[in-house]
Amino acid sequence: MGESSGSVSVAVERISFGGKEHHVPTNCGPISVVVYGDLEKPALVTYPDVALNYMSCYQGLFFCPEAASLLLYNFCIYHINPPGHEFGAAPISSDDPVLSVDQLADQVADVLDFFGLNTVMCLGVTAGAYILTLFASKHRERVHGLILVSPLCKAPSWKEWLYNKVISNFLYFYGMCGLIKEWLIQRYFSKEVRGSFQVPESDIVQACRSLLDDRQSVNIWRFLESINERPDLTDALKKLQCRTLIFVGENSPFHADAIYMATKMNRKFSALVEVQACGSLVTEEQPHAMLLPLEYFLVGYGLNKSRGPAQALSNSMVSWSYSMDISFTLVDTAVGKETRDISSAITASSKV
Repeated sequence: MGESSGSVSVAVERISFGGKEHHVPTNCGPISVVVYGDLEKPALVTYPDVALNYMSCYQGLFFCPEAASLLLYNFCIYHINPPGHEFGAAPISSDDPVLSVDQLADQVADVLDFFGLNTVMCLGVTAGAYILTLFASKHRERVHGLILVSPLCKAPSWKEWLYNKVISNFLYFYGMCGLIKEWLIQRYFSKEVRGSFQVPESDIVQACRSLLDDRQSVNIWRFLESINERPDLTDALKKLQCRTLIFVGENSPFHADAIYMATKMNRKFSALVEVQACGSLVTEEQPHAMLLPLEYFLVGYGLNKSRGPAQALSNSMVSWSYSMDISFTLVDTAVGKETRDISSAITASSKV
């Protein structure tokens, strides 16, 4: 089995959000959860994509000042790392079976039980978005809302399944080699930031490429194997009643999957935001493009930058039903220019 290199992570990975790491026991083994914020506030649970952890997947969003005033002010954040994806993780033993996506979703439930969380808001990226959507379908009463970035919901096509198997074999035998890095970079980012012969890679791509050196290849392989055997969630989507906000980059390889998912969900409870000149990892590549849609989405829960969040969220989530009729067109943030054409109508009717 190929091993990851022993290189030291770049400084950006050492930046701390001021959170505390917990190693939470679950029925399928311990996982790392980093918690930061006021424990009395409503919970926002995050789950990253393959080969990423909470810092490399969400630092762009949470370091954005406007996002900090919106998300950090209103939520206590619970960052769940996939098994073996946390900083300094050891290789998972080959004696341990590869977990199914159902087992990964069950770990999310175990995390909620460990911290005494009854209901949560969820934020996931691609593979992480799939895990949290699966969790929401299995535990509908525990999820108030879903914020999904370049999500998956269908079972892999034969083409995707075979391609992932080839990548998985390279990862297993050669570790984090150049081919695997390039595949992951193309999975995450658009060509606008990946660079070319004339244009150098952007800082975020260079940082991500360096961070991948520090990952345990066997642990990435296990998560990729789990996701490659995922079942179709289409039927489950129709039963979801929580409000859902979907972001997808125009150039994401999962753009069609996100569009498909949006069409299968109840429009009363869901909205889609497409971001121009952006890949899958909107949270890193164009986090500022997420802010206005997030504000519209969260205002229905009584959340904003100036109100006391905990009481507002508790009351609105339990006692109100929402009718979302939100239409977001493409958000263009290229070359320092931001153009928004966003029409929104959010109505809420009290059941009280």
